[in-house]
Amino acid sequence: MNKGRLFIFSAASGTGKTSLAKALVERLPDLAFSVSHTTRAPRPGEQHGVHYYFVNQQQFDEMVAADRFLEHANVFGNSYGTSRAATENLLRQGKNIILDIDWQGARAIKEKMPESVSVFILPPSRVVLEERLTNRGQDTPEVIARRMREAVSEMSHYQEFDHMVVNDDFETALKDLQAIIRGDGTPRPVQVDIQALLAGA
Repeated sequence: MNKGRLFIFSAASGTGKTSLAKALVERLPDLAFSVSHTTRAPRPGEQHGVHYYFVNQQQFDEMVAADRFLEHANVFGNSYGTSRAATENLLRQGKNIILDIDWQGARAIKEKMPESVSVFILPPSRVVLEERLTNRGQDTPEVIARRMREAVSEMSHYQEFDHMVVNDDFETALKDLQAIIRGDGTPRPVQVDIQALLAGA
């Protein structure tokens, strides 16, 4: 049995990477979605063991001390980590894995597993990103403004990734990602004004 491959998806909040990752797992039977551990509280509709493993800070710190994470980071005041055992077990089974993590985690994974493939997903513009954050209806205007500032910081690391995909149209972005995962095609050239996205960074 061939060993699976690890694909890292990163993006600014509101870009749609989690929705894209879920759609890919539904369409590609040899693709699995890695479930991370986090100390943040579950959002409405999120289930333990499905979206995240929700743990308290003490449990998380014990896992860090036991070296049970491939990577871990603190993001917006909450801790996130990728289980080493769960990831390696899926790869041994021949499964391709998507890790939905931030740029810090992507950098750590790349250092430990340089054969992994990293993809940064960009919004078509800052206006569209702000609209998506607003339309989610989860945050106050003050929180949205903060998330926009954090998004610019996150996007400034795009050059560290092997591929870039723009989520302007969901189905088109999905096809671009499938081409990367299957290795049977080349995603579209990135047609987005990077400098406009990063203005003020």
